[in-house]
This record gives sequence, structure tokens and C-alpha cells, in this order.
Amino acid sequence: MLKFELLEIIASGKNSGISFAAENALPEQLAKEIVALANFQGGKLLLGVEDDGSISGINRDDLETWVMDTVFGRYVHPMVLPYYEEVLFDDGKRVAVISLTQGTAKPYVLRNNNREEIYVRVGSTSRLATREQQARLFESGGMLHTEVLPVSGSGLDDLDPARLSDYLVNIAGDRSAPHSLGEWEQRLTGLGLMVARPDGPAVCTIVGLVLFGRSPRRSLRQAGVRWMAFAGESKEYQALDDTILDAPLLALWEGKIGSGRIIVEDGLVERLADRMRPFISVEGAESSEGLSRTSTYFYPLDAVREAVMNAFVHRDWTRSIEVEVVNYSDRLEVTSPGALQNSMTVEKMLAGQRSPRNPIIVEIMRDYGYVDARGMGVRRKIVPLTRDFSGKDATFDLTDDYLRVVIPAHKTV
Repeated sequence: MLKFELLEIIASGKNSGISFAAENALPEQLAKEIVALANFQGGKLLLGVEDDGSISGINRDDLETWVMDTVFGRYVHPMVLPYYEEVLFDDGKRVAVISLTQGTAKPYVLRNNNREEIYVRVGSTSRLATREQQARLFESGGMLHTEVLPVSGSGLDDLDPARLSDYLVNIAGDRSAPHSLGEWEQRLTGLGLMVARPDGPAVCTIVGLVLFGRSPRRSLRQAGVRWMAFAGESKEYQALDDTILDAPLLALWEGKIGSGRIIVEDGLVERLADRMRPFISVEGAESSEGLSRTSTYFYPLDAVREAVMNAFVHRDWTRSIEVEVVNYSDRLEVTSPGALQNSMTVEKMLAGQRSPRNPIIVEIMRDYGYVDARGMGVRRKIVPLTRDFSGKDATFDLTDDYLRVVIPAHKTV
């Protein structure tokens, strides 16, 4: 790092990715900052810079060894591999720059006094993580799959037996559906759709309710989807349509595999598609041979379907809001709660990397043909289909709270 680059960083002050520390800071204090940065998106810890941005410098000749062996080796867990460099100024003062990439084994903890503490960055400070923040870190690190968490107050009666029977017999390959309450609970517990309790009947998991629940939102408020349509380019215009849809993700199918299965009751995907259709298409003046008017769509349907399905199956269930799909006069926005899984980035997603947050939901939706078997729909569908259809690129807006896919409209009518 060059001197002028470091001076620019210091002049900008501390932020979520930049922390200052004096050389005489205790090792556990430095470890706290490092853990918080690793649990965030990485960043830099500047040793020899005071909180007010003044450069006090470092004097120890063995500082790098001490930082690596003591701070990182003893206090930070699991192992983090930083990049260490020192910048020398004209007055002889040195500043150590410790650079961290985003951690891939979250949550990182500070080990001290026989305790493990999880820290996160909140603005320019490092603070103990709340329970909700800890859950998201465990999930993003692959140590917790929230889809299999129990939903209190739910039970077997909250699941649709017809959808479950179809899945077990026609998809999972069971000879027949269970007969007794005990058999049902045992089978569904084995699949991760329910969780057994020692003091009472089994309760549904998130995945059980989301896929097979009669009315998932009754027990899980963040299930379902919020659909809105506006005449203009922002929500300041009066809403043409605004509703929350509640249904299991899976439709109810009838028939055997390979012998012409049909949908006899729509699921959430189909209900959303029906609700959207009048706002994302227009009927033509001419009729087809079947005497029905042909529709012209403002978006490539396969790209829209892929964006919506990704939002449903990859969403973060620690977030207490539903998926949101909004149509404007010039674009369609699909917002999935939660950031991307662990170290996944938009660039990696566009390149075709895969990292499912909810593997059971993904696999079962794939069994029914809702999800692409290759898991590369963003790269193979959303990006090229949108560009070919409208001449514009789909955009991806990623924050700590959501991933939003924006598909531009192309209206030729």
C-alpha cells in the first residue's frame, strides 16, 4: 500500500470496514476488531492510528510475529489468514495495515477467559452480536440451516395430507402414505418436515410449512409473497394492485410420474403468476385458432420465473418479512430477504457458483420441476434472456438485508 492511499483511508475515518488501534492495545481488543471485520465483509485494521485519526505509529520490530502468533493464533477462532504490511512515513513513523477478506467460516469468535464471544460491525464500532445476528452468521457459515427450525404452535394438522401423500408416493417412492399419526410424524421427521418433541406431538419445521402447509402464514408470518403493481416508476403512484398471497409453494398434482400429471390445485407460484399476468402483459387484438386472444408480455417469462423461484427457495428465514414482487411501468423488481450465503457475491453468482441456503427446499422444488437441475438459472436464463428480450441488462442490488433482481420492461404495444 502506498503512503497516499493509506492517508486517504485515514482521512476518511473509521467505518464498517476500517478500524483504528494504537500499538499498545491489548491483544483481546485487537482480536475483537478482527473478529467483527471477518464476520462482516472483511476490511482493514490500522495499527498505529488513534481513534481521532492521528498517527501515533508503531515501534515494535517483532509486531508482525506478535500479531500473527498471539492475536490471530490465540484469540481468533477459527483461523483467519490476514495480509500484513507496514507503511513508512517521511517522519519515520510506521503504520501496520492488517487486511482481511470476508470470512468463509462464520461466525468468527474471540476466545478469551474460557469464553467465546461473537462480534459484528455496527457502523464504525464492533459490538457483541445479538441473537438474531448470531443466527444469521451461523446460517451464512453453513452451521445452521434455518429451514429445519421448528415452528412453535404448529402440528400435523397444519400440513396438507394430499400434497404430502403425492410427494411420498409419486416423488419419494413410498409404497403408500402413512396411516397412523405416529407413522406420519415418524416419516415427516425423517424428511426434515417435522421435529419430534419429548414432551408432546411433533411440530412442523419451516420447510414443512413452506412446502406443504395449508396456510403457512398462519404459523410463519414471513411465508408467502407480497405482490404490488404501480402505474408509474415508483411507489409514490397509486397502487393498481397490492396483496399478500398465502399458499404452499407446491401445487397439488394428480397422476403418476410419466403418465401425464396435472395440477388440480395451484400453489403459491401459480397463484402469483395468475395475479401478475394482467399487469405484465396485454391481450392482442387478434384471436388464435382456439378463439382465445394472444397475450404480449413485457418481460421474458423464463427470466421472471427464475428470479421469483430463486427468491422463494434461497431466501433467509431469519428475516421476518416476506418475498416482495413489484411491477412498475418500466421494470419488475423481485426482492428476496437476506444477503447472499456466506462469501457468495453477485459476481460469483453471475459466474455460475452455487451455494444453496435451504437445501431441502431446493431439492424438493427440483423434484417437482420448479427449479433448474443445474442451479445456474441466473447465468443461463435471467442475464441472457433479459438482454435479448429488452436490449437492457438485468441488475442485481445486494445489501445486508436483501437481494433485489430488477428486470427492465420492453413494451412494444
